[in-house]
Amino acid sequence: MSQAVKLSAVIITYNEEKNIERCLDSLQGVADEIVVLDSNSTDGTKNICLQYQVSFHSQTFVGHIEQKNLAASLAKYDHVLALDADEALSDELKKSILVAKNNWQNDGWRMNRLTNYCGRWIRHGSWYPDTKTRLWDRRKGKWGGMNPHDQVDLIEGSSIHKLSGDLLHYSYYTVQEHVERAEKYAFIAAGAMASIGKKASIWQIMFSPSYRFWRDYLLKTGFKDGFDGFFIATISGYSTFLKYCYRYLHQQGRQKL
Repeated sequence: MSQAVKLSAVIITYNEEKNIERCLDSLQGVADEIVVLDSNSTDGTKNICLQYQVSFHSQTFVGHIEQKNLAASLAKYDHVLALDADEALSDELKKSILVAKNNWQNDGWRMNRLTNYCGRWIRHGSWYPDTKTRLWDRRKGKWGGMNPHDQVDLIEGSSIHKLSGDLLHYSYYTVQEHVERAEKYAFIAAGAMASIGKKASIWQIMFSPSYRFWRDYLLKTGFKDGFDGFFIATISGYSTFLKYCYRYLHQQGRQKL
């Protein structure tokens, strides 16, 4: 039988003064509680959060997956809506979440994520629809995946439905920021590979970056986003190249991870 539920919105932050206010504004009237788990920000993130009625906590960053699971555990309610600080709910998605909240019939709910890249919305390639599970009953699942690419994993047999509307993702304000984060994430991903004993080969270094580029640019029609689509696919290939290089050199004892 369906029922109305209370909803906890959960966000992890680190130096997000540029984004957090937009995120918190979008949750007004949707969440019954907002939990922020901050990784000891040195900017104005905390002061902005305290202007809202949030449950604010601090914890040294321990990894994307680990941090998000800890944040979810701090929620008062079992029904959780997880956002990154650089995300916000579109008006259509707000309405969909309210309908789900007042008539809860599934264990989890998925939604499309629409990314803003240097001021432009990207609607093709691997960046859209980029469907994510972000609304779920935490008794039925938790964050999993491989750092830094986390995902919500529901237990086998869980019911899941897709919501209408987009989760708005304000990803990068400059190309330089994109390149720097791609390099950072490649290093983290190589470390995650090493932690589970997954090896890299010369063949992966040679061919995986090209495959990633052509998959995103041609097969997933990233070219429809013009130069932005080309650049996004190129950086994705570059990040893939670095990930396998870091792991391969680590196998040889020539790179610390």
